[in-house]
Amino acid sequence: ANATAYILREFSRIPDLEVDLVTSATGEKYELEKIGENIKIHKLPIGKNEKNLHFQSQKDLLVYAWKAYFYSKKLIKENSSSHQCKRNNGSGEFTQEHFGNSRHWCGGKYDLTHSFFTVPCGFVSLLLKRKYKLPYIVSLRGSDVPGYSERFSFLYNLLTPLIRHIWKKSVAVVSNSKGLKELALKTNAEQPMDIIYNGIDVEHFSPKTEARPEGKFIITSGASRVTGRKGLRYLIEAVSSLAKRYPQIYLKIMGDGDDKKNLEILAEELKIEKRVEFLGRIPRENTAPYYQEANVFVLSSLNEGMSNAMLEALASGLPLIATDTGGSQELIKDGENGFIVKMKDSTDIAEKLEKLIVNPELVRSMGEKSRERALEMSWSSVAKSYYELYESTVNNK
Repeated sequence: ANATAYILREFSRIPDLEVDLVTSATGEKYELEKIGENIKIHKLPIGKNEKNLHFQSQKDLLVYAWKAYFYSKKLIKENSSSHQCKRNNGSGEFTQEHFGNSRHWCGGKYDLTHSFFTVPCGFVSLLLKRKYKLPYIVSLRGSDVPGYSERFSFLYNLLTPLIRHIWKKSVAVVSNSKGLKELALKTNAEQPMDIIYNGIDVEHFSPKTEARPEGKFIITSGASRVTGRKGLRYLIEAVSSLAKRYPQIYLKIMGDGDDKKNLEILAEELKIEKRVEFLGRIPRENTAPYYQEANVFVLSSLNEGMSNAMLEALASGLPLIATDTGGSQELIKDGENGFIVKMKDSTDIAEKLEKLIVNPELVRSMGEKSRERALEMSWSSVAKSYYELYESTVNNK
């Protein structure tokens, strides 16, 4: 959702591009949101609310796929008689329109769909291709790739043939990191696959070292889903092993999820409940101060695509400690702006944290390197890459 929001904001600045996004609502009624004159976000009620926002049940996925397909058909029908030229309709998907430059590609019909996630969104795109001959693009985000999440192991066994078919029938499959691409290729080694990284909002997320309180060493895990896959128990165990020697150490965990209660119990059992603060879900626009007060960012995840939280920490000028998953190798130069640690290894996390606790100068120099890396990335370049992919798709229909 975060990546989609940033991309749509950049798309709103492209005058000859018009987009409809079909997504889910957090209430019981349909909602329409607009960004500028050319972006519409259609939010369909599927039974979501603030309490289950970050947990997608199988029922949620099925209800969304059903509603998104029929709503997308409705959009296609409504716009088929339009004089404007649409090029990209979606479910978790974009719908794009082009006006002008002597190119009249589609005669009033959508030109393509762009699905974020193979299932269920890519399946909707596949159905729309069969019915309307619309080419489609699939963006891999993580859990839609077999092997990514232990929770979906049974589903992967059932869906892998369908996932391969969805990829095969697309005009392009796009991963958001090298690590996720490598995992996807295990499902189909012959599948052509591009990489378009997630971007960073370097204006909103920026360093502010004076915001760091004296006498404290604050670790942030970033804004994320608090689930078993995030490996936060290993980070809490690492903090526990350091707490007696370094009374200034504190851990702040942003986000909410089904593993939060278990982690609270773990912190109590380790007698560090006063050093571990569960902040709950914080709106993205309010997270910057939590990065700015921190001394280090830790991603102890067991699997990632390209972590938005890690990108935000990078832009905020923090040293990064992360497991070797998703985009870690692409964002961290081990020993320069952070450390790569072993999976499920609280001892390794603790060792790397200690290096930073005892060496404030290393915190400073690594933070500067992170900020330099962040400035090389932006959401405008991400949007431009997708726009060029849309143009290529339309021109090669």
